[in-house]
Amino acid sequence: MRHPSPKHPELLMRPVRTAARLTVATALALGLTACTINVGGGTPETPTPEETTAEETAPVEDAEEVDDAAAEETGASGELPDWANPLKNPGEQISTFTIGEVRVDVYQVGVTQATKDGLFVDPENNLPIIAEGDDIVFVNYVITNEGAPIDLGSSLVSIDERYDDWPYMQGMDTIVDDELYEAQGVNDDGMAPGAYREPTVYTFGTGQSYSYATNFRYQSGSPITFDGTIVPVDAEGELLHDERMEGEGTGTIS
Repeated sequence: MRHPSPKHPELLMRPVRTAARLTVATALALGLTACTINVGGGTPETPTPEETTAEETAPVEDAEEVDDAAAEETGASGELPDWANPLKNPGEQISTFTIGEVRVDVYQVGVTQATKDGLFVDPENNLPIIAEGDDIVFVNYVITNEGAPIDLGSSLVSIDERYDDWPYMQGMDTIVDDELYEAQGVNDDGMAPGAYREPTVYTFGTGQSYSYATNFRYQSGSPITFDGTIVPVDAEGELLHDERMEGEGTGTIS
C-alpha cells in the first residue's frame, strides 16, 4: 500500500638513499658470489622456471577465490533497481507470499503513537478511526523479483492490508508523517525522489529487491490478510490488464 502522500627534504634524500642501496646490494652480491665459489666448487642452485612460475601464480589463485566469494555474496543480497529507494528490512517477519514470480516478505517493525488524526472517520459517530495519540503499527514490505524482468507502472507492486475483523468498507487508515517513517528506519515509498519518468516504465530485474512500509491502527493479536497486485505495462507505460497478477498472504500482528 503506497501512501496519499566530505622544499621537500625527502625528495632531496632519495638519490643518496638509492646510491647507498646500490652499494650495499653490490657488496652483498659479491659476498654471495665469493661464498658460492668457496663451497665445494659446485654450480649454485637457482630456481627452475617452473618453480618461479608456480610461486608467482599462487597469489593470483587466491585473488580469484576472493572474487568468487564476493560474487556469491553480491548474488545473495540481490540488486537495487535504479528507480528505488535504498533497501530497508527491519522488524520481525510475519508473512511471505508470492504474486506470480515476485515474492513479498512482510515484517512487523514497531509500534508508536499517531502524531495527528487519520484521514477516515467512523460513519456512525463521525470520530476519526485513528485519533492523535492512538497506537499505530508499522509493517515493512520487502519485494523481490524471482522471475524474468518485468516492467511496472508507477504503482509498482500494490499491497492492501486489512485486519480480518476490519468493519469498514474502505481500507485501513494510515498516518502520513515523514518523521515517523524515519524514526522506524523504513521507506514511505518504494520509489526514490526524482525517479519519476516518462513513459512510466520501471523495470524490475531478476533478483532485484525494493522495500516500502505503511502504518495503521494497532490491534495486538489480530489476524491480518495482505492482498498483492501487479499490473505490468508496455513500452509506452500503458497498463496490460490482461497480464494482471494477484497474490495473498496472512499473518498476525503481535
